[in-house]
Amino acid sequence: MADKHPLAVDPRDLFKRVDTQTTTQDYRNKQAIFAQGDKADAMFYVRNGNVKLTVASKHGKKAVIAVLKRGDFFGEGCLARQSLRMSTATAIQPSTIARIKRATIVRMIHREPAFAKLLISYLLLRIGRIEEEFVDQIFSSSEKRLARVLLQLASFGLRSKPEPAIVKVTQETLAEMVGTTRSRISYFMNRFRKMGLIDYNGSVRVHAALLTFLLQE
Repeated sequence: MADKHPLAVDPRDLFKRVDTQTTTQDYRNKQAIFAQGDKADAMFYVRNGNVKLTVASKHGKKAVIAVLKRGDFFGEGCLARQSLRMSTATAIQPSTIARIKRATIVRMIHREPAFAKLLISYLLLRIGRIEEEFVDQIFSSSEKRLARVLLQLASFGLRSKPEPAIVKVTQETLAEMVGTTRSRISYFMNRFRKMGLIDYNGSVRVHAALLTFLLQE
């Protein structure tokens, strides 16, 4: 059996170390958790539900940069001093979100080397994911980008046994993430379904065969 990647970290292990020092809040569908430009004074963790991160230009153009699922952290930009939110976080279904104060995280980094190591490993993995998505936006077709987004939301590549996974996300959100129109997303989703790569009926059931499709030239 291959060794686990040295930087691999389960976000749940990281959260267990701060769980007792968090506050938890339920959010409605489409309710904002924080807004672009707000003071960044805490990190967040998705206990249940889904959250989308969006950015807006000065001219009002918006783009979805990530859709987060249960077990994901976000808002780590708070670790920079005097930082402001670079994006807006919004629940895209009823969600339960834990909040960890920046001061708590900084204190733990200084006092607990094991926690600091876990956090650094997690952030490095996040940076790697962002770089992959940036390259994907430049070189891949819309269809391939959609396949990658669905696999990421289903956590393929992070699980040892890639069994089918349920993803709850609208075609409008997928279109914003992929950078195409909703009609193109609908076309690709129907094509994936006919190929047996997904099942689609409101929510999306992603099969491992979609990963094979993505890896094909």
